[in-house]
Amino acid sequence: MTFTAHINVMPLKELLDPQGKAVMGGLKNLGISQVHDVRIGKHITLQIEAASAEEAKTLAETACQKLLANQVMESFEVSIA
Repeated sequence: MTFTAHINVMPLKELLDPQGKAVMGGLKNLGISQVHDVRIGKHITLQIEAASAEEAKTLAETACQKLLANQVMESFEVSIA
């Protein structure tokens, strides 16, 4: 069966996010001052062939741990559809 894994990778909250800071500055320059924090991450979608949703989630988490996320600087969240 084919499952879709949706993965969100974000910088750790404790670390500076230079890309987010740049976007924040740009928003302020555009007069959008209501935004108080910006964090920039990435969204990854995987099509996984697996016997169950649990197996698909395990495979996606393994991919994150080994390749898709730098766990020193980033956290990840996996959901299966």
